[in-house]
Amino acid sequence: MVNLADKAPEFSSLPGDPSKAYTTYGPEKTEASFNPKDAPKASADEGEDDDDLFGSGDESEDEEAKKKREEKLSAYKKSKEGKTKPAAKSIVTLDVKPWDDETDMEQLEENLRTIEIDGLTWGASKLVPLAFGIKKLQINLVVEDEKVSIDDLQQQIESDEDHVQSTDVAAMQKL
Repeated sequence: MVNLADKAPEFSSLPGDPSKAYTTYGPEKTEASFNPKDAPKASADEGEDDDDLFGSGDESEDEEAKKKREEKLSAYKKSKEGKTKPAAKSIVTLDVKPWDDETDMEQLEENLRTIEIDGLTWGASKLVPLAFGIKKLQINLVVEDEKVSIDDLQQQIESDEDHVQSTDVAAMQKL
């Protein structure tokens, strides 16, 4: 690392007179100011370039181009009118937990499958060991996102208080 004091012998070889003020070796007048309020005011045209890179300066559009653009826009809207978007669907894996090991899991599954909502399709299910001989029902279902609320479905399943303790969404994937 270089120390400025080590370079002191070289100072005498630098141009300029050290006895004069530092302001004598610069421009006659400076436009820079330390305080922005004291800065000189720029004219309105000074900062603006004449180059219009994006063509935004010409606001007037000829009638032919305007008409052509409107025709393309209306043709695009007509082509979009007939098409309907496919319904957004999700595959959901629900864990349905019973109260205890004596809960009739076949009856629980039968009660679940009686729930019919437009946009809900029940899938495969299996019993998965949980703990202490208790098994949870893991069931797959496909729902249309616009028509079926997973939260409402879980509340409806949990309303079977004789069989269901709680439900959890184990997995969810968009189709």
